[in-house]
Amino acid sequence: MRTVMWIFWPSFLAAGFASGVVFALVDPRDIPLFGHIRISSELAYAAGFFLFWLTAAFSSTLSFFMANSGNNLSLFSRQTELDD
Repeated sequence: MRTVMWIFWPSFLAAGFASGVVFALVDPRDIPLFGHIRISSELAYAAGFFLFWLTAAFSSTLSFFMANSGNNLSLFSRQTELDD
């Protein structure tokens, strides 16, 4: 569970920061979806946040597996160091 939190907590913070920056610069009412469909501001904020969170979580997951690929650690294992 600790490993999952190592992935999701930093990605949550990154998504919050990215949402703040993007939506400070872009008004969601100015973004037409598929050309003519307008979406509500709340839906755009929520969808943007979750898209940023998913992207950051994917990046964190890749970093975790690449950093631990030589140690043969599983995502849900409790082992933090290999025994000598």
